[in-house]
Amino acid sequence: MELQGLFPLALARVQLRLDPWDLALLMQEVLALRGDAEGNPEPGCAWTGDINGIWQLHRLEAFAAITAEVERQAWSYLEQLGFRAGSVALHVQRAWPVVSEAGQVVGRHHHPNAHLSAVLYLNGDGSGRCGCLRLFPPRQPNELVPGLAVGHGGPIDGASAGGRQWNAPWLDVAPQAGLLVLFPASTDHAVTPNEDEGDLRLSLAFDLALTAPLAAPGDPAPPEYLAPHPGQWSEVGAPA
Repeated sequence: MELQGLFPLALARVQLRLDPWDLALLMQEVLALRGDAEGNPEPGCAWTGDINGIWQLHRLEAFAAITAEVERQAWSYLEQLGFRAGSVALHVQRAWPVVSEAGQVVGRHHHPNAHLSAVLYLNGDGSGRCGCLRLFPPRQPNELVPGLAVGHGGPIDGASAGGRQWNAPWLDVAPQAGLLVLFPASTDHAVTPNEDEGDLRLSLAFDLALTAPLAAPGDPAPPEYLAPHPGQWSEVGAPA
């Protein structure tokens, strides 16, 4: 018997060949942006720039080159998914740094405001000691009876080859300096604890959104399933 995996989730991994000096400068910039902070207000949570006023990293000159590379790889991701050239416009909505000290985590969440998420690791040796990106399946289509895959003495053996391949509760991605990952922003994800007492874990996160291309006069209206280009929106003022 052969089991065929259908409808896979597309996780992109790109090992960028970044100059060690450039990586060191990016890490220095991230630590300067964090300042004296040690984490987010929630105890045990890593410091994330998006809730600390640092959410437009892509507009800072120090991060311009790496943002351009993320954008290039995002276009490649869309192309490999089958998007036709010129069918959509791609926008960086926000970008922020993440710094995880020993014992700190990022809780399970997803990004409903965006369509595509990207994470670039500035350090890490691939061992996962400093905390892994953990991706969760939207559902467990192979557990047959809902709830079996969660364990608690259930019939599915999570340590078996079949359990790991067809009913894994999550996938862990170990950080490595220069590794860029891209995945649908609707995917639930988290970051496991940094277990490296002697090192910080530093990364850059990006939210990207897809819209219709900018329409020229006389062009057909954008398709209903795509938001029009933001350049053709009109802000509605607050009531007086």
